[in-house]
Amino acid sequence: MDTNLVTQILREGIWVAIKLGGPMLVLSMVVGVLMAIFQAVTQIHEQTLGFILKLMVVILVLLLGGGWMMETLLDYTRGIFQLIAGR
Repeated sequence: MDTNLVTQILREGIWVAIKLGGPMLVLSMVVGVLMAIFQAVTQIHEQTLGFILKLMVVILVLLLGGGWMMETLLDYTRGIFQLIAGR
């Protein structure tokens, strides 16, 4: 196994992690900013409101995109196992 192959595998692994975690992180960040603006305007400073909304967004993303996320992870894992079996 040469360094180019290892670099490619790591690069693909990082890309898979970004594709899987990115939508949840970005959407929860947007909800957090919107909730912070809402709380600043209304002067309601309740910590659980933001947490519950972010939790609901993450669960919704997992429900809607869970199949795609699983397929992406399985494709990456199959590729790794094929590389292991081919060596």
